[in-house]
Amino acid sequence: MAAKGKITINQGLCKACELCLTVCPDEAIRLSEGLNEKGYHPAETAKDSCKGCALCAVMCPEAAIEVCRG
Repeated sequence: MAAKGKITINQGLCKACELCLTVCPDEAIRLSEGLNEKGYHPAETAKDSCKGCALCAVMCPEAAIEVCRG
């Protein structure tokens, strides 16, 4: 099935809590190998499999994730 969503993550806000990783049914998010300015490994898009459910955005306590459906 083709992807239906696009994830945008503000890596500067991300604190690597991993809540988005645990709720994503499509494994479309992973932690980056690099560090952000706060010293965390921020979340990033893992693959183009997002279906637009936006569970990651709902779970993010920092409001660092936006999902565009389309």
